Amino acid sequence: MGKRRTYTPEFKAAVVLAVLSGAKTAAEICREHRIKESVLSRWKQKFVAEASQVFSEESDRKQSEEQIKELERMIGRLTMELEIAKKASLYLGSPEMSNGR
Repeated sequence: MGKRRTYTPEFKAAVVLAVLSGAKTAAEICREHRIKESVLSRWKQKFVAEASQVFSEESDRKQSEEQIKELERMIGRLTMELEIAKKASLYLGSPEMSNGR
C-alpha cells in the first residue's frame, strides 16, 4: 500500500491561494502536485472557514505574551526557591550541624 504524504501548512496555504487568486485552476494544481481534488477542496473549505482567525490573532498574541511573562516570573521564583532549598540542605546536612555545633 502507498505511503501517506504529509504537507506543511505553508504548502497548503500556497496551493489554496493559487486557486482562489485564479492563478491556476483547481485541476491544474491537482495535476501539478499530484493531489486529489477532494483533498484540495477540503483544504480550501478549511482555509475559508478559518480566515477570520487571521484578524483575531493580535488579541491572541497579546494574551499569549502575557501568559509567557507570568510563566517566566513563576520560573524565576521557583528557581530562587530551589537555590535556597539547596543551600539549606547543604547547611543542615553539614557535619558541624550534626555534632551540635
